[in-house]
Order: sequence, then C-alpha cells, then structure tokens
Amino acid sequence: MNNWMESLKVCLKGAWIGGTMMIPGVSGGTMAIIMGIYDRLLSSITTILADKEKRMESFFFLLKFCIGGLLGILIVAKPFSMLLEKFPMPVSWFFIGAVAGGIPMIYKKSGQKILSVKGIAYVVAGMLVLILFTMGQNWLAASGGGQIDGFLGLFIAGVVSSAALILPGISVSYFLLILGLYEPILQAIQTLDILYLLPLGLGLVIGIFAVSGILEKWMNRYPACAYLMILGFVLVSLGEINPGLPSGLEIPICIVTCLAGFAFLYWMSTKED
Repeated sequence: MNNWMESLKVCLKGAWIGGTMMIPGVSGGTMAIIMGIYDRLLSSITTILADKEKRMESFFFLLKFCIGGLLGILIVAKPFSMLLEKFPMPVSWFFIGAVAGGIPMIYKKSGQKILSVKGIAYVVAGMLVLILFTMGQNWLAASGGGQIDGFLGLFIAGVVSSAALILPGISVSYFLLILGLYEPILQAIQTLDILYLLPLGLGLVIGIFAVSGILEKWMNRYPACAYLMILGFVLVSLGEINPGLPSGLEIPICIVTCLAGFAFLYWMSTKED
C-alpha cells in the first residue's frame, strides 16, 4: 500500500511540474524544489550511470516521474493555458503566489538561520546570473533568433534547453518561445511527430545527464551557496511571470488567487519527502 501511495505521489508531482512548466515564465526546476523532489531527481539521473546498485531504483523513480510529467503536459497544460488566456491576471498572480510560496523552503534548505553578508552576496549573484541570462534571451528574440530546423539544429536546441529545464528559476517554455520552438513542439506533441521530437529529445537527454551531474556535486558540496543562488534565480523569475498590476474588480480577485497559490505551494513544500 505504501509503495502504491509513494508511486502515486511521484506521478502527481511529475504531473504538476510537467503541466506548470509549459506555462511561459514558470520554472519546472523551481516547482521541483518546492515539491521536495528536486534533489532526488538529480541524484537519480546521476546514479543511473554511476551506481549499479541503485540503478534500477533510480530508473523506476524516473519512469514514474516522467509518466506523471507526460500526463501533466498532455492533460494539465492545456487547461492552464486556456485559463491563462481567458483570465491572464488572476492566473498569473496565482503562479506568482505559488512560486513565492516555495521561497521559505528554499531558504530552509540553504541551512542558514540568519542571512549574513556572504549569504546576501550569494542571493545577489544568483539574481545577476539570471538577469544576464534573461538579457541574452531578449537579445536573441530581438535579433530574430528562432529559425531552428534540421536534425542537428534541433539536437543542439535540445542540449541548450536542458539547462533551462533543470536550473531553477529559468522557464524552459519561455526559453523555447524565444527560440521559436514553443508552438512547433506543442504541435508535434499533439500530432505525435516523432521525427521532429526525436532530435530534441536526444539533445535534452544528453544535456540533462551532463548538467545534472555538475549541479548535484555543486549542491552537495556547497549547499548554502547553491540554494541561496537558486533563491536569487527564483526572485528574478517572479518578474517573468508578473503581468503587471491589476485594476478595478481584478484587484481583490488577484489578491485571493495570489494568496491561494502561496498557501497551496507552501503547504505542499511542508509535505515534502
């Protein structure tokens, strides 16, 4: 019974992460941290290649997560997108609250009781890294980037996108939007265009294994630095979700949805494994 419940929890977390990361501006890595599954994801990816004893356990964990994530992309993402299109302000403020709801847990994982000058420097460094990354995205969009095609082009796009997929605070859907791949990928998923998705998938898998190993070592060796920089990523990512200030009747509605998002994700972060 416990194994079934554990498997269900992993699938549901995967579905939430898969569904929400398809919303431009929402980071799947941030959601994974908030859901208490990020560390295990990184370790499972790296142990598949490096640890024979834990290989099967890691494989089945990732399989359950990926099944949930795929269901989230196919089932959850569409309603989220429809709601965002019809009610952009309330839904966007729900996600702002949701991301903010995970900030206390991210800070807790840094192991810091009182934020020192050094700790503040780590947070600022994380913010600067993501600001520079965002500036690069904006430059790419302004320069007319995104005409990516062919096996090699899609493969490289997959490798590069893997960093956005794994790093907290970076929205992979927004990154794909800048590259001009967001709509084509959604279309390819709906039509099961394997020839289009295959090079992207191969690039993503190779990139994920490469980036995960580096991230896991960094987070294990320097947890305070890692989580405080991630906190900086998350703080900056709130600006990507922010649609502006609501007006009129939307003000109380947005306050309610923001508080609901904060409460829900804060509660979920307290229930982490």
